[in-house]
Amino acid sequence: MSLNTLTATLTSNKLTLPVAVFGMMLGLTGCNNSSTTEESVDAETTAVSTEESVANDGATSTDGQTITIYSSRNEQLIKPLLDRYTEQTGVKVELVTDSTGPLLARLEAEGQNTPADMLLTVDAGNLWQAAQQGLLQPVASDVLAANVPAKYRDPKGQWTGLSLRARTIFYDPSKVSADELSTYADLADPKWKGKLCLRTSKKVYNQSLVASMIEHLGEEKTEEIIRGWVDNLATDVFSDDTSMLEAIAAGQCEVGIANSYYYGRLLDEKPDFPVEIFWANQGTTGTHVNVSGAGVVAGSDNPDGTLKLIEWLSSDEAQGIYASSDKEFPVKEGVDESEMLRSWGEFKKDDINVQKFGELQTQAIQMMDKAGYK
Repeated sequence: MSLNTLTATLTSNKLTLPVAVFGMMLGLTGCNNSSTTEESVDAETTAVSTEESVANDGATSTDGQTITIYSSRNEQLIKPLLDRYTEQTGVKVELVTDSTGPLLARLEAEGQNTPADMLLTVDAGNLWQAAQQGLLQPVASDVLAANVPAKYRDPKGQWTGLSLRARTIFYDPSKVSADELSTYADLADPKWKGKLCLRTSKKVYNQSLVASMIEHLGEEKTEEIIRGWVDNLATDVFSDDTSMLEAIAAGQCEVGIANSYYYGRLLDEKPDFPVEIFWANQGTTGTHVNVSGAGVVAGSDNPDGTLKLIEWLSSDEAQGIYASSDKEFPVKEGVDESEMLRSWGEFKKDDINVQKFGELQTQAIQMMDKAGYK
């Protein structure tokens, strides 16, 4: 279903906004980079679609309760989790998917008339932006406080991380030894000139990585590093991580930076994929990690039921599904990771509070633009 067509009929008793409002709001994002902060088409989302999971026979009665989720997650990745919840509780889930910018614009246009109950999206920067726009409501949850470390949650309770993704270094082992690799900053060294591949700066994952560097290293040093990256590029930047990883495999470059789960999905398709993972910054700050997460929409008709779903997504069962199916790391400590994730070895994670990625996002975007990182 396109945002330029009438929204699907939902079980909510709220008003459905006219099509024209959504069309007008496509140009609005509520932040200075929403058109550039979304996952690529093949990565996290495609066109808008609406799916309703089927209630399981014998599930706990919920009197026809329905939760509507606005999601920028790939439907194939998230639907198995939601179907499991429906099987266990009888709660129906309606899933409306699009990239984050249009979803935030849609929520802003709908206001209190929104049919949405939950926003499910990628990157703490996007969650922070939604909270800043007043699109999410604060909730208090002992379950989330116990399951999700504070550094992966909004201090005001407006959103929580639900899975972790590491953004780290990948390399061609036929040309590069792991002993030659160390930090993100080291990739700015002239020894990597003509050997580095990167995804575009217009994507939120690199914006958050640079934001973390600003927090740790300061503006001057971070800008120096970015300029070094640009000088070392082997080719134009890529629109998505998968293409970048495939370029390393094809010999177009020797090293690059990507999210770990893209690598995991490539290994599922091609077990002999000739690229290796390296955990960056192990001797310093630790590897950059980010979250996918969720919040209760400010205009939700069912905040209590929505919070129960979010709490379930932080449970051992749901966290295990994230690890096995999505190739993401559990946000809850102590949950067993998949065999593939374990095969990559343990690593030190950056301890930064992920909210910083949102707070420093604009600064990071401006710095990358100034340094010529396209």
